[in-house]
Amino acid sequence: MHMNKYGLHGKLTAKPSHADDLASILIRASNLVSTAKGCHLYLVSKEENDPNSVWITELWDCKEDHDNSLLVPGVRELISEAMPLLEGSPQKGQELSVLGGYGV
Repeated sequence: MHMNKYGLHGKLTAKPSHADDLASILIRASNLVSTAKGCHLYLVSKEENDPNSVWITELWDCKEDHDNSLLVPGVRELISEAMPLLEGSPQKGQELSVLGGYGV
Protein backbone atom coordinates (compact mmCIF):
# COMPACT_ATOMS: atom_id res chain seq x y z
CA MET A 1 0.00 0.00 0.00
CA HIS A 2 1.22 3.51 -0.86
CA MET A 3 2.13 5.58 2.17
CA ASN A 4 0.86 9.17 2.14
CA LYS A 5 3.26 12.05 2.31
CA TYR A 6 3.13 14.60 5.13
CA GLY A 7 2.11 18.15 4.31
CA LEU A 8 2.07 21.26 6.41
CA HIS A 9 0.43 24.53 5.45
CA GLY A 10 0.44 27.50 7.77
CA LYS A 11 0.24 31.26 8.02
CA LEU A 12 2.51 33.47 10.07
CA THR A 13 1.44 37.04 10.76
CA ALA A 14 4.27 39.55 10.87
CA LYS A 15 4.26 42.79 12.79
CA PRO A 16 3.37 45.68 10.44
CA SER A 17 6.10 46.34 7.84
CA HIS A 18 8.07 43.21 8.83
CA ALA A 19 6.60 40.63 6.43
CA ASP A 20 9.45 40.96 3.93
CA ASP A 21 12.02 40.44 6.69
CA LEU A 22 10.11 37.41 7.95
CA ALA A 23 9.82 35.96 4.43
CA SER A 24 13.55 36.45 3.92
CA ILE A 25 14.34 34.46 7.08
CA LEU A 26 11.96 31.69 5.99
CA ILE A 27 13.57 31.52 2.56
CA ARG A 28 16.96 31.14 4.27
CA ALA A 29 15.42 28.34 6.34
CA SER A 30 14.16 26.68 3.14
CA ASN A 31 17.73 26.59 1.85
CA LEU A 32 18.85 24.84 5.03
CA VAL A 33 16.11 22.19 5.06
CA SER A 34 16.13 21.61 1.30
CA THR A 35 18.79 18.94 1.80
CA ALA A 36 17.10 17.37 4.83
CA LYS A 37 15.93 13.78 4.51
CA GLY A 38 12.41 13.58 3.10
CA CYS A 39 11.98 17.25 2.10
CA HIS A 40 10.21 17.71 -1.24
CA LEU A 41 8.85 21.25 -0.90
CA TYR A 42 9.31 24.28 1.35
CA LEU A 43 7.41 27.14 -0.24
CA VAL A 44 7.27 30.66 1.19
CA SER A 45 4.45 32.92 -0.07
CA LYS A 46 2.87 36.26 0.69
CA GLU A 47 -0.87 36.78 0.69
CA GLU A 48 -2.03 39.21 -2.00
CA ASN A 49 -4.60 41.00 0.18
CA ASP A 50 -2.84 40.87 3.54
CA PRO A 51 0.59 42.53 3.56
CA ASN A 52 1.45 41.08 6.99
CA SER A 53 0.74 37.41 6.21
CA VAL A 54 3.45 34.96 5.16
CA TRP A 55 2.48 31.40 4.24
CA ILE A 56 4.62 28.29 4.40
CA THR A 57 3.75 25.13 2.50
CA GLU A 58 5.85 22.04 3.11
CA LEU A 59 5.85 18.52 1.69
CA TRP A 60 7.76 15.71 3.42
CA ASP A 61 7.95 11.94 3.19
CA CYS A 62 6.67 11.74 6.78
CA LYS A 63 6.10 13.83 9.92
CA GLU A 64 9.27 12.42 11.48
CA ASP A 65 11.36 13.86 8.61
CA HIS A 66 9.73 17.26 9.17
CA ASP A 67 10.36 17.12 12.91
CA ASN A 68 14.00 16.13 12.33
CA SER A 69 14.46 19.15 10.03
CA LEU A 70 14.31 21.33 13.14
CA LEU A 71 17.64 19.77 14.11
CA VAL A 72 19.41 20.91 10.92
CA PRO A 73 22.27 23.24 11.93
CA GLY A 74 21.17 26.86 11.74
CA VAL A 75 17.40 26.24 11.75
CA ARG A 76 16.86 26.98 15.45
CA GLU A 77 18.87 30.21 15.06
CA LEU A 78 16.60 31.32 12.20
CA ILE A 79 13.52 30.51 14.28
CA SER A 80 14.93 32.70 17.06
CA GLU A 81 15.55 35.47 14.52
CA ALA A 82 11.98 35.22 13.19
CA MET A 83 10.10 35.13 16.50
CA PRO A 84 10.45 38.87 17.35
CA LEU A 85 8.98 39.73 13.93
CA LEU A 86 5.73 37.87 14.61
CA GLU A 87 2.50 39.49 15.69
CA GLY A 88 1.51 37.26 18.61
CA SER A 89 2.39 33.60 18.89
CA PRO A 90 2.67 31.45 15.77
CA GLN A 91 -0.49 29.46 15.12
CA LYS A 92 -0.34 25.73 14.52
CA GLY A 93 -0.37 25.04 10.80
CA GLN A 94 -2.69 22.64 9.05
CA GLU A 95 -1.23 19.15 9.01
CA LEU A 96 -2.17 17.37 5.80
CA SER A 97 -2.09 13.79 4.58
CA VAL A 98 -1.07 14.30 0.96
CA LEU A 99 -2.82 11.73 -1.22
CA GLY A 100 -1.25 12.56 -4.57
CA GLY A 101 -1.33 15.00 -7.44
CA TYR A 102 1.01 16.56 -9.95
CA GLY A 103 4.52 17.06 -8.64
CA VAL A 104 4.17 14.69 -5.70
